[in-house]
Amino acid sequence: MNTNAKNIKIAIILVTSLFFLWGVSYGLVDVMNKNFQNHLHITQHESGFLQLAYFGAYFIIALPAGYIASRFSYKIGIMFGLALYAIGCLLIIPATNSASFALFLFAFFVLACGIGSLETSANPYMTKLGDEKNASFRINAAQSFNGLGQFLGPIIGGALFLSITKQDEGASAAQIEAALLANMGNVQLVYVGIASIVILIFIAFWLNKLPEGSAVSKDYEQKDDSKPIGVFRHRHFNLGLLAQFLYIASQVTAGAFFINYVSEHNQGLKDEQGAYFFSIALVAFMLGRILTTPLMKKFKGESILGLYSLINVFICIALYLSSGFISIVLLIALFFFMSISFPTIFAVATKNLPFNQVKLGGSLLVMSIVGGAIMPIIVGLINDHFGTGLGFLSLAPLFLYVAWYGFFGSRIRA
Repeated sequence: MNTNAKNIKIAIILVTSLFFLWGVSYGLVDVMNKNFQNHLHITQHESGFLQLAYFGAYFIIALPAGYIASRFSYKIGIMFGLALYAIGCLLIIPATNSASFALFLFAFFVLACGIGSLETSANPYMTKLGDEKNASFRINAAQSFNGLGQFLGPIIGGALFLSITKQDEGASAAQIEAALLANMGNVQLVYVGIASIVILIFIAFWLNKLPEGSAVSKDYEQKDDSKPIGVFRHRHFNLGLLAQFLYIASQVTAGAFFINYVSEHNQGLKDEQGAYFFSIALVAFMLGRILTTPLMKKFKGESILGLYSLINVFICIALYLSSGFISIVLLIALFFFMSISFPTIFAVATKNLPFNQVKLGGSLLVMSIVGGAIMPIIVGLINDHFGTGLGFLSLAPLFLYVAWYGFFGSRIRA
């Protein structure tokens, strides 16, 4: 194996580890929604501000992170993101010590700025670590490890956060305070542990050489004189931006209120049990990527995206009409069919973009994740007044657009 091939292999391994890291963070955030409702006396609508802080950070950091990657290198952009990720995790310490929702929002904002920076660099970098034809396959394979991280998040959160409850009627003030202290202590322990792992990954990137430019892919040898802003002249990219915005809005909302939905539609189900069902949903999410990714060698990724999103339109309608165990099965199925959406939209939207426009295009697609900051607040308000069934029904039109994009809007036109 020559030196360049070895460096590319190391780069793929290291970058794939990043997908796992932000998967763990995302899996924990959805559990924290319910945890804050239980311990910090907030409503579903108010807990949606956690997603606003978390995914709003993507919108703010994407362009600066993209500039750093363009000005210096993907490696520097990734190290910048890892540094912010570690700082955000450590800011959880003062937030837990004071049990302040406002401080938690700030800590998660900084943490998410780090993850947004990682996604801005890692997603386009992974699509370019090889030929353009297999870009969808490559990024979906890496995203499978993201699914593994998302699966572990609710298990950790369910065992250490939601298992501690103060909902028992007649609990004394001392019991409530003890439960709060135990809960905050566990939250602090988990995030300090994550910070330690992130710092170790930072050191690994610092010590290893990552290939850039033509050393990454032959596609980079095809220089052009296009300006980055010219990315907006590509119809399939513009429509892909909206598709990514609406898809992330749906995915984040589904995760944020998963536990609320299963508790409301299954009487007597505890929050801790809801978290375990959520972890099963994220296993389905991971399996969706693992089982579907090989199909992309035979079928177009955009066609699979259209089919899966259309299926989710009908699942959202069924969730509004269902209750009991079947509602849980449907909700888990929703995650299976969402699995390949983000990386496939990313790969399809950036397909055939000139070299000079790829990094700006990647930054804008990461910015579109702000959909996950907006929709949970809206749906949280719907849930508080009309129930979670209607909240999930409101996601159907979003999936319908993504299905249209997969079948028609993603076609590249001269």
